[in-house]
Amino acid sequence: MLNDHPLGPPAHERSWVATATELAAGFAATAAELDDSAELPTRNLRALHASGLDLATLPTEYGGQALSFRSFGEIVRVLSAACPSTACIWLMHIGAAAGLVQMSAPSTAGFFAGELRAGKRFANALSEPGCGNMFLMPLQAAEPVAGGYRLTGAKRFVSGCEIADHFLVNALVEGRPAFFGLAPDDTVSYIPIWDTMGLRASRSQLVHLDGTLLPANRQCLPPTEPKPNHIAAGLPFLALGIADAALAAMVEHARARTIPTTGEPLARMQWLRFDAADAQLRLESATLYARHTGWLADQGSPEFAAAALRAKPLANDIARDIAQLGVRVGGGSGYLRSSPIQRHFRDAQAPGLMAYSVEVCKDRVGEDLLTGPHS
Repeated sequence: MLNDHPLGPPAHERSWVATATELAAGFAATAAELDDSAELPTRNLRALHASGLDLATLPTEYGGQALSFRSFGEIVRVLSAACPSTACIWLMHIGAAAGLVQMSAPSTAGFFAGELRAGKRFANALSEPGCGNMFLMPLQAAEPVAGGYRLTGAKRFVSGCEIADHFLVNALVEGRPAFFGLAPDDTVSYIPIWDTMGLRASRSQLVHLDGTLLPANRQCLPPTEPKPNHIAAGLPFLALGIADAALAAMVEHARARTIPTTGEPLARMQWLRFDAADAQLRLESATLYARHTGWLADQGSPEFAAAALRAKPLANDIARDIAQLGVRVGGGSGYLRSSPIQRHFRDAQAPGLMAYSVEVCKDRVGEDLLTGPHS
């Protein structure tokens, strides 16, 4: 932990990171089993809520601790190193809940805050099939009806959707993107597409909406200006946690594996030391930039959005590269399903595909450099 470092968790919040670290030890013990069964980590999610971490993320006026983005990122990282599916669901759960509280009128915000306090589950349902990673620009239009708007369409990759009590949903309303809080009813169904390579226990299914009413009294207020949000701030830390776990597994194998011809551990090989040093240096660099992004979020800085577009691909790329190095170092034994090395490799592919993907982030960064920043 970065004690007394300006980019680290504030001193009065470090107990929350310690709480997450204690819980993560138990989550790690069941991560492989959950990956194999693709079963939702409901016990882990209940433990996180019982610890008070859910509530801590809320603003103080709604009974929370106004947990800083710096601490939130470290917590996501700790959880991800133990069980990335748990971390992914929790990140989207908090992101959806906090987003609805932040974007709603006070009475509606109070309702959603009360639901989070009561242990209700939230899920982020913004990505659409065919949206090309542009999850904030929906293509599906909701038609005005009595009491709100009716939407027929689908949302994809909705982590933890099957146990969600509330969704953060967007749609085009009169040609403009609008956000709603939605409690699923019998017009909402789940299409079981989630037979995936990694993050299997996140069960990020396709959600089908068949004439679903988006209630007018659950519509979020029109945005006045961009604000930092938990999902953008937390996604780099999701990848960093996977990188931590992959690096630890690689180091453990390199230290224990003896080369038959020399009798020395694999860790003594110079090529591996060079590659391991490169991995460590890049991981430290990506970590510092992600923490810098969290600091910007805590300042409410307008530079947060641009920083988040940089932090995510830095973290995504190093997670994939460390996991790939682990497979090289592990050799045939790392390729076996019994090895954590192969699981970390599979999990490491997912964050770079999550919106905004590495390619979209780099396209925006490159465009800003070559043609000027977005207005």
